[in-house]
Amino acid sequence: MNTAIIAAAGAGTRMASDRPKQFLQLAGRPLIFHTLQPFEACENIHEVIVVLPAEESAGFLSLVGKYGLRKVTRVVPGGATRADSVKRGLMAIRSATAEIVVVHDGVRPFVTVEEIESTIAAAKTDGAAILVAPVTDTVKQVCGERVVGTLDRLELRRALTPQSFQYELLREAYQQADVNDPSLTDESALVERLGRPVTIVAGSARNIKITTPGDLVVAEALLKQSTDCTDF
Repeated sequence: MNTAIIAAAGAGTRMASDRPKQFLQLAGRPLIFHTLQPFEACENIHEVIVVLPAEESAGFLSLVGKYGLRKVTRVVPGGATRADSVKRGLMAIRSATAEIVVVHDGVRPFVTVEEIESTIAAAKTDGAAILVAPVTDTVKQVCGERVVGTLDRLELRRALTPQSFQYELLREAYQQADVNDPSLTDESALVERLGRPVTIVAGSARNIKITTPGDLVVAEALLKQSTDCTDF
């Protein structure tokens, strides 16, 4: 069984809103439900676990049916850090039937079914796979207020989600991790620390993470563009 863990336990302080950003309205419905839809449509995802702020988790399952999301089986209260939150989701998986675990940011609503399936396929073969996008800006390495080097962007990629792993590998990575370390911002880093290879899968630049009010404006524009193309 392949399980998706949707990491949506953040407070979203950069959004400057009185609600967590994953519950802000995007085209008439909460952002989190846009994110969940591709996982519902993906045949290679068999169940979905959503990790939310504790105060939001109690009534969430009652909303799931309204949006036709039948694969959401559990809602788990998140922890103090991303790593802690994802670990809580991981602990909710039935180990006897677990195969691939797919971890995705709850505020990346433009992931496609094809991207999800591609990372699952790569993880089945290689153990771990993450979605990435090219770095288009020139990236400087700095120390204090001075530039100390220019990095070769041909050798750099932006880490996106989903990130997919064989269940036992991700479980081992978390057993050795300090989940209270705020620098652990993705699951790939934990697997890298084990010395295990992580395969990259090319993703779309549309797979943006909604972090600031400006990102929400961009998301509205992307949705409108998609709708206009469909109508045409």
